[in-house]
Amino acid sequence: MDTHFEWQEEYNIGVDAIDKEHQRLFKIINKLFVFREEEKDSQWTCQEGIKYFKGHTIKHFADEEAYMASIGYEGLEEHRRIHRGFREHTLPALEQELEQTNYAPDSVDHFLGVCAGWLIGHTLTEDQAITGKREDIWENLLPSEMQSSIKQVIVQLIFDMFHLESQLISDTYRGEKFGKGVYYRLVYGTPKDEAKQEIILVFEEKLLVNTVGKILGVQTNKLDSMLIHASRYTAQQFVGRVLEHLPAAKDYRLKEENLLSYEQFQRIFQKEKLQISLLLNTGGAGYFAYCAIAPHLLEEGIATPIGQENALAEVEKYLKSRETQEKKEEAEHKPKILVVDDSMTVRQSMKELLSGDYDVSLAESGVAAIRTITLNQPDLVLLDYEMPVCDGRQTLEMLRSDNSFAKLPVIFLTGRSDPESVQKVMALKPAGYLLKYLKPADIKCKIDAFFQRATGQA
Repeated sequence: MDTHFEWQEEYNIGVDAIDKEHQRLFKIINKLFVFREEEKDSQWTCQEGIKYFKGHTIKHFADEEAYMASIGYEGLEEHRRIHRGFREHTLPALEQELEQTNYAPDSVDHFLGVCAGWLIGHTLTEDQAITGKREDIWENLLPSEMQSSIKQVIVQLIFDMFHLESQLISDTYRGEKFGKGVYYRLVYGTPKDEAKQEIILVFEEKLLVNTVGKILGVQTNKLDSMLIHASRYTAQQFVGRVLEHLPAAKDYRLKEENLLSYEQFQRIFQKEKLQISLLLNTGGAGYFAYCAIAPHLLEEGIATPIGQENALAEVEKYLKSRETQEKKEEAEHKPKILVVDDSMTVRQSMKELLSGDYDVSLAESGVAAIRTITLNQPDLVLLDYEMPVCDGRQTLEMLRSDNSFAKLPVIFLTGRSDPESVQKVMALKPAGYLLKYLKPADIKCKIDAFFQRATGQA
């Protein structure tokens, strides 16, 4: 069997009944891959196998919630919300796709990849938090009813204000970079500063041009001070409308605002706990994220607050900073490389090796790679062939099935050099393959040579 998911020790949370059920779900997924590859009665077998997987998953959710209730786990309600989202939204959408395509192999692969990816991600984050092994980054999320209300408000506001249809991509946005972004932070509080609410809006640059810029009649695709100022006040109106739907925020007033660099945004995002974090696509006009952050601020501060007395100077400084950074990036001509590997050691080693000459981003799985590539397409993907969830072959097949990524260069990373393994890798028509055990200098040399060929310098 070419495709399989391997259970790893790090997935265990230390609760025997839960760990055994997680392993059982992995085994079911592996059996489904076997069923998919068998020609005889494969469709019927897959249908029955998927029903079996769904039944086990729903039972596991109930058992896991019962265990959390028995130990008085504070995150039980949040766990229930996450389980409910997978059970009532993700699974039905995948099943609908299977039925519409008559259980086509690509749809079955999509079903299995998403289910396995969700299982791993949930196990390594939310489930680990049950036993205190890992801090739950979503423990401060708003109640599900309030989240659902805010999502609806935001989607409706985007349509009302900009006549754009928007689609929710994720309700657990983790701060990934998408295109050229504008990061705008607003801090609201009561007159006596008894409570605070911190909001960060992330706009893809072209979204501001396509919305506020269009209203202003801006003829260029580049940000200028007028567009930034107009966007600030439009954003304040937008957030104000959202806060109207939060009873606790009825007395909030804007206390502080900042324009952030991506690095400043990341520092906040990595330290603060989220109350809501949504990523939306506005139908090709650009991406948009809405993040509500816990009220405490970083000790070293965020950025210079914008007020009436310094608004002009701060916006000009912000634009100059962006222009300087863009010129620097342009002058450096750093091609973008995405390294995809389930080993943190490999990912970090490749980043250290390549970051001097390349803009390197990292992904720990095929599922994460697809998302990263969708948001910020690289010039080259270095893809681990053997990964426990959505392996290199599946990942490349999914990329090639999308016309936008059909020609994206992919070089496989593999530890095998025997003729059979190499032939299997090359059958997928990647741009090449690299053996992991090569000396770092040799790996770097081969990647440099790839870009030299691509630019006609070889």
